[in-house]
Amino acid sequence: MTTGVIVALIVIVAAVVVVAVVLARRGPGGRDLKRRFGPEYDRAVARHDGDSQAAERELAERVDKHGSLRERDLEPAQRQQYEARWAAAQERFVESPREAVSEADRLLGEVAGARGFPDGAQYEEQLAALSVHHAHHVHGYRHVHRVAHARESGGGTEEMREAMVEARALFEELVGAGGRRRELAESSSGDRSARHDGHGHLPWTFTRRQAKGS
Repeated sequence: MTTGVIVALIVIVAAVVVVAVVLARRGPGGRDLKRRFGPEYDRAVARHDGDSQAAERELAERVDKHGSLRERDLEPAQRQQYEARWAAAQERFVESPREAVSEADRLLGEVAGARGFPDGAQYEEQLAALSVHHAHHVHGYRHVHRVAHARESGGGTEEMREAMVEARALFEELVGAGGRRRELAESSSGDRSARHDGHGHLPWTFTRRQAKGS
């Protein structure tokens, strides 16, 4: 092998290494971001008026900032306390839907903080971090927070109920109750609308007439 060929190979290898480093520094591409963020990716694109590149820059910045966050496990006593509070909020919804929604909003902020996310007082920062690790359910937090902080006349009972339902998905993921509830759903049959599921949760099958103010 001649010296010229060796030099050419070295140049090619060096070029490949440089390209790989540049690509790594650029972070995840659009396809990876779309797969990671799911519906949150579509919301980001819509928020940027269809500009996918701007949305991807925003999402990539979230990954850079919060991607290395390590979620802390909850102690069993903590988990039980949070689940009991959520169950109480669901029960309260029938008579006082707005109070229940406000409690759900506070509770999500507390649970997320306990899991190692930014404190609930930093709502936007906490939401951004949650979107990186729980992208498929974070909209529930956004929805319940918006409804909870709406003016007294804003948001009807049905919207509050929908916000609670969406928020519960993120709550269960954070406390690790999702798998347990799925097992119960698979092993149970019949009408659950008038009973608890065995873990303090009330199923959300009541009609709009059953909620005060409907």
